Amino acid sequence: MHGLMMDYPLTMTPLLERAARLFPGKEIASQTAEGAFRYRYSDFHARVHRLAHVLRDLGIRQGDRVGTLCWNSHRHLELYWAVPCVGAVLHTLNLRLADDQLAYIINHADDRVIFTDASLYPVIERLRSQIPGVERIVVLPDGPYSGDHAGYEDLLAAAPGEPYLWPELDERTAFATCYTSGTTGMPKAVWYTHRGMFLHTMTVAQADVYSVSERDTVLQMVPMFHANGWGFPYAAIACGAKMVLSGRNLQPQYIAGMIAGERVTFTFGVPTIWMQLWAYQQDHEIDLSSLRCVLAAGSATPRGLIANFEKKYGLEFRLGWGMTETSPMATVNRLKSHMDGMEEEARFDARARHGVPLPGIELRVLGDDGSPVAWDGATMGELQVRGPWVTSGYYEDPRPPEQARTESFADGWFRTGDVATVDAEGYIQIMDRTKDLVKSGGEWISSVDLENALMAHPKVLEAAVIAIPHPKWQERPLACVVPRPGVEITEGELLQFLEGKVAKWWLPDRVQFIEAVPKTSVGKFNKRALRQQFTG
Repeated sequence: MHGLMMDYPLTMTPLLERAARLFPGKEIASQTAEGAFRYRYSDFHARVHRLAHVLRDLGIRQGDRVGTLCWNSHRHLELYWAVPCVGAVLHTLNLRLADDQLAYIINHADDRVIFTDASLYPVIERLRSQIPGVERIVVLPDGPYSGDHAGYEDLLAAAPGEPYLWPELDERTAFATCYTSGTTGMPKAVWYTHRGMFLHTMTVAQADVYSVSERDTVLQMVPMFHANGWGFPYAAIACGAKMVLSGRNLQPQYIAGMIAGERVTFTFGVPTIWMQLWAYQQDHEIDLSSLRCVLAAGSATPRGLIANFEKKYGLEFRLGWGMTETSPMATVNRLKSHMDGMEEEARFDARARHGVPLPGIELRVLGDDGSPVAWDGATMGELQVRGPWVTSGYYEDPRPPEQARTESFADGWFRTGDVATVDAEGYIQIMDRTKDLVKSGGEWISSVDLENALMAHPKVLEAAVIAIPHPKWQERPLACVVPRPGVEITEGELLQFLEGKVAKWWLPDRVQFIEAVPKTSVGKFNKRALRQQFTG
């Protein structure tokens, strides 16, 4: 027997209209080379409607793909909302991909129009002969530009001023597409739905998740070309928060200035951002007093970093985990109330885990025999996930169907490729990517645990651990270490520091000092590059 509730489609358009009606005076501050450009939700809303008219006049229809090659800006935010609300599919282009990968994803998605910042237009110009399906290019004026392509502001100025009549969309309509970062093979396409993003938006704002509210000032540091900007370009607007868009500069002094100057209450980024900010504050006075909490995700956050920020600034880190395939947020680490009285060391141990699944997400960790692992915080297994904002498959997956199904899914669960443990409270900890585990003498070594132990040394800025072949033990760990500027450290000093912190047989066979750990297009440690460098 069915209940008697309205069949109201979960699409993003009502959230846009609600934000403008209830919070017209709220500010959006977009960082530029000349300073912050500021306008109100009411102005933003009017420009989104004008942009919808522009998209229609460019020939964009429901289901068409629209590419964006842009930094974090108010104009990119307008595209974030206008493109899906007209029923088209937003395709945020990762500007840090290699040219061949960028051309591949533009062609694979069949982008008809690309909106690009003027500063990034040379990238598109290089690719122009390789992307024949792109019919129009529109240039956003973030800097000097000489060319004959349509200008974004000119198109908006010429568009009708009356409200756009939004189409009535099915909630399962494609909303956006993001491509995996392509560390192995060509990137794969994840297609999101309005329903999935609506539910994701509602969930990440919850009090026991990231507590986004109208009272917040949200700093968007995560690139908006990466996994829907982690969902906060939608959550912040839906909740009526003041929004600060970082522009292109993410140097630590610039981040510190934005946080203090805009009185930011919530922000988020990969651990390397926070590592750099911690290094910067050691020699510079910074003001983080406005922050209530930060989200760190994308890779492992060192326990020592979490403790350092809390002890010095009273700043709460809420770790999370997710993937392009999970829209992206899937877990949050907020301690349960009965854990508040834990001893300090145990509390920081718990805070360094990746947390519990968000409401609506199910997780399981399976051992080699396919059964759930013990919730002992030590037994490792494959992390699998399912939920309303988890992908059910890749768009036009190039793999044979059976291979794609078995490699990516198991009984309706998405196989993440991550290895994790679960503790007695249900908090998961990502131990490694499957391909990054070190198998020594038939036993697994977690490169993430080793890295965290190394980065707890006060003289270490960054550390990445990779497996290198060994004639007897199959593989052994190699530690690639970046010392802090102006200090000297030896291999013996590091190995002695690790004693007692990890099992003796985990100790790296060798420490390789390097100038910097190479990063992927989204700021994670690029271990593939290290393996190529040190193992050939």
